[in-house]
Amino acid sequence: MFALIQSLWQQKKLIAGTTLVVGAMALTYAMLAPRVYQASTVLRPAAINELDALNRSEVYKLPPTEALLKVGAALDSYETRFTFFQSNQDLFKPLQKKGVSLEQSFEIFNRDAINLIQPDPKKQDSLSPFIKLEMTYPEDVDGVKILNGFVDYAINNQRAQIGADLKVIINNRLRELEEKIDAARSGYKSDKEGKIATLVESDTLERAKLKDELQALRLQLKTERESRIAQLSEAISIARSLGITRPTTPSAMSDAAKGSSQVMRTEITSQSIPLYFMGTQALEAERAALLKRTSDDFTDKRISTIGKKLQLLEVNRQVEQLGKRSNEDLFLKNIEPLRAEVVRLGNLNTDMSKLGIVSIDRKAQTPISPIKPKKSLIVGLGLIFGCLLGIGIATGRFLIARRREAL
Repeated sequence: MFALIQSLWQQKKLIAGTTLVVGAMALTYAMLAPRVYQASTVLRPAAINELDALNRSEVYKLPPTEALLKVGAALDSYETRFTFFQSNQDLFKPLQKKGVSLEQSFEIFNRDAINLIQPDPKKQDSLSPFIKLEMTYPEDVDGVKILNGFVDYAINNQRAQIGADLKVIINNRLRELEEKIDAARSGYKSDKEGKIATLVESDTLERAKLKDELQALRLQLKTERESRIAQLSEAISIARSLGITRPTTPSAMSDAAKGSSQVMRTEITSQSIPLYFMGTQALEAERAALLKRTSDDFTDKRISTIGKKLQLLEVNRQVEQLGKRSNEDLFLKNIEPLRAEVVRLGNLNTDMSKLGIVSIDRKAQTPISPIKPKKSLIVGLGLIFGCLLGIGIATGRFLIARRREAL
């Protein structure tokens, strides 16, 4: 071992030269190797007031943490990255290599260069949730512009998606409310038609009953008149046979027969005096009047009452007013809240272009130095490797010299 150390010391120039040569080679590589930079941006949940108007709309609920996750999902989405690439191909042209299409170069870049970092839910190191997006890129690529542009593109894309979802939800709510209002209109129309039908049916039934009663009453009066005429005819014949021409009473006839005409008496009896005592003159006059009569309606007050009721039933003013309603929506019940909701939804702002769904805590900045190559590390490793290589060569020469001496 002592001899080996002595041999290595004697070959110190070889070791030093090998170290310097390998170190120079490492330095040359470090100076000529392509530089790789890294940029990053950090997103945090938006302030509560940014999303307050959207959440108070009672249509779309989006808590700040959920909005941050939506943007994070968009940033991690291949579709979002590829559509951003298609919209900004000029930024990615430096990535194109000979024999490889621009799309293939983007596939390699997307797989290896972009990294999305989220806090570990098991650790409580961060005071609030965040999303960090890192991107490594070669020197000839404007990585800062790509990264900031991609973040803005993802945020705007999510704003447009939220606006589209909000419009769809509002339209669906409005359609549902219109269906409820139409159902209320249909129900009102059915109720009105049913009410009109009920009123008309009631009037028709009442009119029919009154007409039947009027017909029966007139028939009754006619029968009574004919019966009265028959009674009068019979009484006239009796009065003629008795020679009664003027109204008289049985007592008066008795006194006349006895010749006593100076006596005035009052007669009280519980029996009705026969009709023929009225005398032929009165009876014939009554019969003649009854024979000339063309209508018996005036003899009964009920007929005039029935006529009045029939006249009133000719037009139902309630049915008439129901039919004359021009704006039936004014009479719909329990739809004021629905109309108010329609107006409220119609006045909601669906323009989400200014909506602050996330807060960009730190935009990507141009890095001061590249992350690759690490010159000091490469040179240091080169010197160490060169020294080890020199020691190895010197050790090999020592062993070969010992073998020769042994032979």
